[in-house]
Amino acid sequence: MPMYDLMIKGGNVVVPGVGVQKADIGVRAERIAAIAENLLKKDAKKAIDATGKYVFPGAVDSHFHVGIYRPFSEDATSESTSAASGGVTTILTYFRPGRNYLNKTGPYRELFPELISLSERFYLTDYSYHLSMNSEDHVREIEWLVRECGVSTFKYYMFYKLLNLSGSSPDGMNYLMTDTPVDLGFLYKYMKEVSRVHAIFKDYGRISLSIHCEEPEIIRVTSAEVKANPSGNPLKDYSDARPPWEEELAINEVAVMANHTGCPVNLLHLSSERAVEAGIDVSRRYARQKFLLEGTLHHLGLSYDMKLGALAKVNPPIRSREDMECLWKRVLDGTIRTVVSDHACVTKEIKKGDLWTSLPGFGGTSLMFPILVTEGYHKRGLPLHRIAELSSSNPAQWHNLYPKKGAMMVGSDADLAIVDIEKEKRVTLDILHTAQDFSPEEGMKLKGWPEYTILRGSVIFDKGKVVGQPGYGRFIKRPVKLHYEGV
Repeated sequence: MPMYDLMIKGGNVVVPGVGVQKADIGVRAERIAAIAENLLKKDAKKAIDATGKYVFPGAVDSHFHVGIYRPFSEDATSESTSAASGGVTTILTYFRPGRNYLNKTGPYRELFPELISLSERFYLTDYSYHLSMNSEDHVREIEWLVRECGVSTFKYYMFYKLLNLSGSSPDGMNYLMTDTPVDLGFLYKYMKEVSRVHAIFKDYGRISLSIHCEEPEIIRVTSAEVKANPSGNPLKDYSDARPPWEEELAINEVAVMANHTGCPVNLLHLSSERAVEAGIDVSRRYARQKFLLEGTLHHLGLSYDMKLGALAKVNPPIRSREDMECLWKRVLDGTIRTVVSDHACVTKEIKKGDLWTSLPGFGGTSLMFPILVTEGYHKRGLPLHRIAELSSSNPAQWHNLYPKKGAMMVGSDADLAIVDIEKEKRVTLDILHTAQDFSPEEGMKLKGWPEYTILRGSVIFDKGKVVGQPGYGRFIKRPVKLHYEGV
């Protein structure tokens, strides 16, 4: 009887924290069972020849938005499929009560079971959730969400803190469907509770608060200044309307409060030199806090001099080439610990409007390896094992999935991406496998495309074709060390 369900033969295995080694991988019962030289092909039910290719741990895309602009079930299916085509095996996606997502509010004791029930039939990849607390009642549910539901990361959007008593943000949209201000006083209470719950579960993992750091009071004024004197370059105008220094200011506010409350904080999608340097500064000033600094594919791959047009509007904005190079410098030196897509599938029709009224965001999860391999490895000398850390092991560790996910070791889930680091393709919509009908990267030539994506020992993407089925993905409770025995 065969010893392995699947064998990966002849590949260059990329081990986070170690390097690259020539080895075969044997998979049994959904987990890695062996990593060794010269495993016998006859001992496997199925074998994949990975000669000349590089075998990475499957990517963990830890910043994703399923259902933000499209019906939840459709989005979960199409965009987890896009993720799988890019070597992503686990998605950590944000959810908040209010407009979009499920288009309702209420207690998580009602919302979360509905969310999980809806999710079970549609994801191709494995998935977990980060949750936004929009009221003090939600905040009081945090301990229950960790202990019973397997949610260990929460979120606060600084941009929503100017809600007035009618529940409307400065652009007139009642995103949260609430009349409760979510100002810095609310954030203070939110941080205190996350800190309290982290103290309960710290032996199992890091219970943390992810924060979108932008200052709406500043943006209101700087946007008016730019509208009165536009440059003619829409993305530069949008960057000037949400200037890097307001991002810097927001990070410092958050850091002071995090230090006072002891709340573990993740600084999301740092877009500029000022932002990342502020992240470095507060990390030194408040060393006990151990802030996570996160970068995105689009801030590492795009700059506003590329003439991308208003469809590339995103928050925080696409910045200058100098900002992009600074971000790469901080990826290379290890300051930025995770790289994510911040994927939000949106169509031209949904995004219609002028620069100021169109919706922000776009997808990019399927470009995880092509951008990191092209811009990181080929152009800047980023070692391949560092790509494995940025895309897989680091997000798995910081977000409590490790060692079930993000590890190239015996006993971990057999989540693998087999990548041809020399294969060059021009980006076209058909190879992204997304419901989005545009891409800011469309037409770019990139190297480093996955040939196979393997989730828990099953091939879900095979040489350009998605072969897995929606519903194969599983909800992963976090911290895994709390919810899964033997991990």
